[in-house]
Amino acid sequence: MALTVREKLEKLEKEVLSEKACLSLNTKGRERKESLHSLRTEFQRDRDRIIHCKSFRRLKHKTQVFIAPYGDHYRTRLTHTLEVSQIARTISKALRLNEDLTEAIALGHDLGHTPFGHAGEKSLKKLSPKRFSHYTQSLRVVEKLEYNGKGLNLTYEVRDGILKHSKGRGKIFDVDKDALPMTLEGQVVRVSDLIAYVNHDIDDALRAGVIKETDIPSHLVRSLGKWHAKRIDKMVWDVIDSTSRGGLTGISLSDNMNSAIVELRDFLYEKVYFSDQNLIQYEKVDKILTDLYEYILDHPKDYVKNYPEEDLLEIRVIDFIAGMTDLYALNLYEKLFLPNHRTRL
Repeated sequence: MALTVREKLEKLEKEVLSEKACLSLNTKGRERKESLHSLRTEFQRDRDRIIHCKSFRRLKHKTQVFIAPYGDHYRTRLTHTLEVSQIARTISKALRLNEDLTEAIALGHDLGHTPFGHAGEKSLKKLSPKRFSHYTQSLRVVEKLEYNGKGLNLTYEVRDGILKHSKGRGKIFDVDKDALPMTLEGQVVRVSDLIAYVNHDIDDALRAGVIKETDIPSHLVRSLGKWHAKRIDKMVWDVIDSTSRGGLTGISLSDNMNSAIVELRDFLYEKVYFSDQNLIQYEKVDKILTDLYEYILDHPKDYVKNYPEEDLLEIRVIDFIAGMTDLYALNLYEKLFLPNHRTRL
């Protein structure tokens, strides 16, 4: 009997990929069992489900760093996600890991991000009756919220990578192995997320005039390069070289590169994320989201879904707000709380 396209792809993975790669054939599977597809591997199906879901499309109008910017070239959550995916695929391909799994995790890693970026997440942490984070919300989106509460039914490896991609200001590669993704592909996305945002957030901050090129520590410019593309190239090469030297026992960085990236991240937190300009915006965002939360909690019928049934109304209101784009949140706030300035006298 002739092999299906999927079976041929699975056979090719076994022949070409590293023995440390996660093969589609070896997935731990899905929570709800499904028939295998004749054309696509399991990780390809996950990637496609993420790309076609509503939460992915909404990323185009969600803030990365600068809230509702007027310029055409500022990053959004969608362009950030695509940059993470590109960097992660480059690393995975070089290390002969599973690109499809890497891409699926990368494309899904920020599906739960709030409107207004970090400012929105900070507000929802305060409002939510249980601990809110964008990475747990991303997992909640793919497991419980998409497709009218059915979820995307993704494979275990993709869900694990989505949940464990975030570092905050913590270590890139934790000593606690339980905090790391179970697959090398998931670890690739974890470091690629950091490589992407420390570079493009500097680019956007320069464009916005929040920092000047002379503000960036000179020794980091000398060691990493002056230009966006050069810095990314050096970081990617370092991940590939360091991981290869370590025998693919885990994704890693050289000590010098790790220190440089962490210092660059700390620079961004001090000079950009918590700059006076952004802190003013944070206060405005908190006012908008708090007012929306309180109003919707009192008027849930027109806004809140009846799923997941087991969750409190307060949690489902948070789901609704977390899923908003910046534009939707601003328009709803205007509709609910501001005079209708378009009315003819």
